This record gives sequence, structure tokens and C-alpha cells, in this order.
Amino acid sequence: MERKNIDWGNLGFNYVQTDMRYVSNFKNGAWDDGCLTDQANITMSECACVLQYAQTCFEGLKAYTTENGHIVCFRPDLNASRMADSARRLKMPVFPEDRFVEAVVETVRANAQWVPPYGSGATLYVRPFMFGSDAIIGVKPATEYQFRVFVTPVGPYFKGGAKPVTVRISDLDRAAPRGTGHVKAGLNYAMSLYNIVDAHEQGYDENVYVDSATRTHIEETGGANIIFIKGNTLVTPKSDTILPSITRRSLLYVAKEYLNMEVEERPVFLSEIGDFEEAGLCGTAAVISPIGTIDDHGTLYRYAGMGDGIQKLYDTLTGIQMGRIEAPEGWIKVIE
Repeated sequence: MERKNIDWGNLGFNYVQTDMRYVSNFKNGAWDDGCLTDQANITMSECACVLQYAQTCFEGLKAYTTENGHIVCFRPDLNASRMADSARRLKMPVFPEDRFVEAVVETVRANAQWVPPYGSGATLYVRPFMFGSDAIIGVKPATEYQFRVFVTPVGPYFKGGAKPVTVRISDLDRAAPRGTGHVKAGLNYAMSLYNIVDAHEQGYDENVYVDSATRTHIEETGGANIIFIKGNTLVTPKSDTILPSITRRSLLYVAKEYLNMEVEERPVFLSEIGDFEEAGLCGTAAVISPIGTIDDHGTLYRYAGMGDGIQKLYDTLTGIQMGRIEAPEGWIKVIE
């Protein structure tokens, strides 16, 4: 297979249109058979539910070229399960989980020339998403939906790759108690756009949100979960309004089973963040980005950046993804 002629090492985290994508439509109470198409544009009513009431959810995962030359995806079954949870919460029809995985495989395989080579530092980002497509003017769920999967080659999520990032404690809230913070709904991300632009204008890489009920606990950022390390212990915030990150879930397993670390999932008080030695942002897009500084309204908490703990976690998880380290059963979906 001959890959596309791309400067893989200088890719940013931006959309690049690839050759094929997967589409399936829900109508009259059922999903159709779905198919691959070369049509990247979507035509819909001006009154489509997604445009009026933001009825949409999405997922994000990656395809890689492993050390032995295989193209693989990392734990797509968990993305399928999480999208099913999102759909239920947003009153959308669940796209069958087995078909979700098949759609991802088909789309990646059809765009195999766009999968970056091993060692390039780039990956193929896979974006499954679903939206209400028919005209809805009253406030109610759509009756027709479209499920799609597209892929795009990407470089690091944060400019500079794994360099330590600077984040701030936000005055705004990401999610309400008993709201939709735990599902991957497009509306959650729309809520954070004003704040992330402001953060960038103020010189920060991201916002750290605290719980909106008491404002005493760390939750997550607009686009990633947070991890902390003290000694040999990995600590991750626990809350009903945090999106359950597949990367975070995988890191917890790696920490315990591969690195013999202690693991704690618990509420993390804002008042204790200065006690930790290392901190990082974790998610599909970034894997792990070490935090250098958290700014809490002028009080600066500094961390080791890419310290020993963050480095070992990063090296082990990416080693599993890239085929350098043996993966737990079921973690790697071989595409070709």
C-alpha cells in the first residue's frame, strides 16, 4: 500500500478531507444498511433538529500503524458503548454497537493510504457522530437521524507535542449537576467555546473546571480528563459530571497492572492540588499532555512536567497502542 504524499511530521490537529466516509440513516424506526461514500458534504433541512436544538453526539478514537506494520484501532468497543449511552441520554436511537465497530473498521480500511506511518508522530483520527436530521420546530427529539464516520490524519493536539501546558481554574462552569456532563454531547463543547478562546487570549492552553455545585472539587478541562501523581500513586477525579474518558480508564489499568502503581478514583479537592508532584491532561486527542502550571486566580501550582510518572504512563500506553508492548486482551482491533 502506498501512502499519501504528506509531511506527516508537521501535521497539526486540523481537518484534512480524506477519500471515503461511512453513512447510515435512521427513518421509520430503523437504521438502514449503511454504506461508504465519497461525498463529504451533508444536505439537510434548514429546520433540522441538530441545527435548532443541538441534538447531536460524537466520539473520537484513533487508528495507528504499529511497529510490525499493521493498521489498528484502540478499544473501539468502548467508544461504541459510550456513544450508545450518549444517544440514550439525548433521546436518540442507539446505533448498534457491533455495527459501530464495523463502520469504524470499514472507514479506516477505505482510507488506509491516509494512515500515518509508524514513528511519524501522527495518527489517523476517527470521528463517528450522529445527529437529528429532519425538520423539527417544536422542542422535541427528531424522528430521523444520520450516523456518520469520517477520518483525518492529525498531529499533536497541543502545539509543541508533549511540552508542559499551562492551565487556569475557570470561573465558568462546564456542566450542571444531573446534567449532560457525563455524555459526549456536542452541546457540552459549545458551552466551553467562549471560555477556551478567552483562555487562549490570556495565554493559557486550557481551562480546568471545578464542580458547579460547591466549586470545591476539580473535575476536568473542556477537552480532556485530569490525572495527578504523588509518589507511586495515580489519582483521578471522580464525579457524575465528568465524561468517562477511555484513555483515562486505560491509564488506570496500565498504572496498576503494568507499573505497579497505587490507583485512586475519588473527589479531588481544589485545596489539595498543590500536594501533587505531577499532573496531566489525558484523552484520545492528546493521550497525555503534562501540566506545567495550574493558575488558580494568581496562585500558581507548578508540577514536574513530563516527570517520571507521566513519562512511564505515556510510554506504556503508546507502546501498547503501537504494538511495542503486549496489549491486554481485546484492546487492539486489527484492521489490516
